[in-house]
Amino acid sequence: MKNLDRWIFVFLITAIAIVVLLLLKDMKSPTSDLELANFDQEIFDESSTEIDNTWFPLKSGTQWVYEGKTIEEGEEFSHRIIFTVTDLTKVIDGVRTVVAWDQDFSNGELVETELVFFAQDKESVVWNFGEYPEEYEDGKFVKAPAWIHGLEDARAGISMKKDPKLDEPSYSQGWGPKVNWTDRARVSQVGEKTCVPFSCYENVLVIEEFNQEEPNAYQLKYYAQGVGNVRVGWKGDDTSQETLELVDFKGLSSEELEEVRQEAQELEKRAYERSNVYSQTQPIQLLDIDNQ
Repeated sequence: MKNLDRWIFVFLITAIAIVVLLLLKDMKSPTSDLELANFDQEIFDESSTEIDNTWFPLKSGTQWVYEGKTIEEGEEFSHRIIFTVTDLTKVIDGVRTVVAWDQDFSNGELVETELVFFAQDKESVVWNFGEYPEEYEDGKFVKAPAWIHGLEDARAGISMKKDPKLDEPSYSQGWGPKVNWTDRARVSQVGEKTCVPFSCYENVLVIEEFNQEEPNAYQLKYYAQGVGNVRVGWKGDDTSQETLELVDFKGLSSEELEEVRQEAQELEKRAYERSNVYSQTQPIQLLDIDNQ
């Protein structure tokens, strides 16, 4: 009987170990998905700042303006976002990225301003290398939850594939565990039509974005070829219901671009003072326009 009990014990332990291993196999971490995306310095070259992906073109001096509303806990707020591609670059983990400046206004008040870093690989896939956001409340600085690829276990993610398709697995848009940045995305619809105040578009690509903190809430982003994001919507159990439409899309004058550059440089100065993560990065530099 003692031998039988011993064999039963060994069998139970083995069975439990197998179950645990199977569970761990199914609990796929975001970093494994990023590895599947084949991130490596070698997939980028000297043209990494020439972002001409048809769904998400980011040419220096281009600006998108969005207007709409956000409903939070039944209360409605007007919402305005200004997204500008600067003529600045930043080297992150050996890859030169383009610096974008994003301003977020709620009821006319600035609630967030941030620097975002993008690069395009040799296959025309656009990557997000990190963000430095400053959040404000009643005009006062609150926090700056930055994440930068290569620091504090953060990893770059995909902002836009070259040829997005339906029924493909979701992909990571970046991984910043220290600040709960776990955003993922997948294609929701293709071949759509949509009209916004700026223009009407056909063959629109719809991407749904979500994260680990809100698994049943989705932000919908509508992309038009040659323009980029033209509309933002939502679906699911999102407590913050945001809708935005493109109201202006233009190239800035040299004077306007210089003002943007100065604002971005001022924001970086504060970043070095306020963020331990950002303080470990190289300073931003002026883009070589002649090679663009």
